Amino acid sequence: MKTPDKGASLQAIQYHYDVSNDFYRLWLDSSLTYSCALWEDNDTLEAAQVRKIDWHVEQARAKNATRVLDVGCGWGSVLRRLVDTHGVKQAVGLTLSETQEQWLRSLSQPSIEVRLENWTHHMPLEPYEAIISIGAFEHFTRTELSPAEKIGVYRAFFSRCHDWLQPGGWMSLQTMAYGNLRRGKHYTNPFIATEIFPESDLPRLQEIAEATEQLFELVVLRNDRADYARTCRVWFERLRANRARAVEVCGEAVVARYERFLRTFSYSFELGAFWLLRLALRRIDTVRT
Repeated sequence: MKTPDKGASLQAIQYHYDVSNDFYRLWLDSSLTYSCALWEDNDTLEAAQVRKIDWHVEQARAKNATRVLDVGCGWGSVLRRLVDTHGVKQAVGLTLSETQEQWLRSLSQPSIEVRLENWTHHMPLEPYEAIISIGAFEHFTRTELSPAEKIGVYRAFFSRCHDWLQPGGWMSLQTMAYGNLRRGKHYTNPFIATEIFPESDLPRLQEIAEATEQLFELVVLRNDRADYARTCRVWFERLRANRARAVEVCGEAVVARYERFLRTFSYSFELGAFWLLRLALRRIDTVRT
């Protein structure tokens, strides 16, 4: 059954992610991984991003799997590491970004299948052994939805993941979330809501927990908000170091917008207004009554 779309539209996703591959290449790491890294003391950005990907592969029990799904695959750093390093035979990625899809298709990697497709429309012909989703969950709902409506959307997502996974399957999820921030009229930063991630809203931890009931057992939970503050600072420094070229690629207004975005996010994670959640979830095969 098709799930109603209540998250960010195709146009809203492409507004952010289709700015320019050349622009993102100036300040992301060499794998074009656009999500919070997992840091140790003296890491490079590249090393911290590989550590993050490998953590999710381990939590999802995806190593040497036959089929793995990546919901919100970005430029494919997880897909590529799954097939190149972790022995996965087929890695399927979903994205709503045309530039990301074109980038992945240009690699001509037969073990990777990329689909320009919303998770609500995904209908695999075979089950997956593992699911990984990093940085997509934030786009599944909108600010105008009530908490109950948001939980309903999240539950629809976890229900679909439950159906897609074979018995005994695991999934690994990474998402930003609201932390020490009171609900209210000014719950969402207007700049972020309109200029950076339109038609998107963050979850709260309790909404995720409620949405997974009798579908998945929450086995591992981390809040690595300090890691996202550091990631944003490093991205900002790299963008500033390449600022002149970035302006040539996409203009002063876009560069200034992203500089403000990265400063705002770094500060928000440092304060604890935003959290960075990493979760490992085991499929519940039999509901106890």
